[in-house]
Amino acid sequence: MADLAGKKVLALVTNRGVEQDELKIPTDRLRGAGVQVTVAAPESGDVQTLVGDWDLGEKIPVDTILADVAEADFDLLLVPGGTLNADNLRLDVDAQRIVTAFTTSGRPVASICHGPWLLVETGLVKGKTLTSYISIKTDVENAGGTWKDQEVFRCTAEGYPLITSRNPGDLDPFIGAIEDELAQ
Repeated sequence: MADLAGKKVLALVTNRGVEQDELKIPTDRLRGAGVQVTVAAPESGDVQTLVGDWDLGEKIPVDTILADVAEADFDLLLVPGGTLNADNLRLDVDAQRIVTAFTTSGRPVASICHGPWLLVETGLVKGKTLTSYISIKTDVENAGGTWKDQEVFRCTAEGYPLITSRNPGDLDPFIGAIEDELAQ
């Protein structure tokens, strides 16, 4: 495992509905590699995760609220999925501001499962090639992106690196790609 001390990752979520493993496993693994991971949500308190979009999962503490995020302080943006999480996050003006700031500055975004809905909503998949949960394939294509069925895909088109994966089964290669990106 690479030593990534000094790197900072912002995990962008809502307070309810993020897929537990898509937030918890990358956060734990990155922290274990020395990365400072900040969990940001619309409200302070906890994030109520879900397992399989249905069963209650663990509660994860919120480190900061979206409105207070200084996006320039972070090296990489992590956008986990979970249908409820992603559907609400894509309509949040602070989340839109944050993802747009990352992409326009050329900093990497890593998103899994339904997470790319935020990029669809903000027009940031146009010209990009990515993967996601199969149910948002049409949304990606309608927004001008090219969809691939791969466990992880990294695209550098349109001026920013985008790392995407399909679902929790792809977490190992997804996190590996994030670690590689941070090590550059």
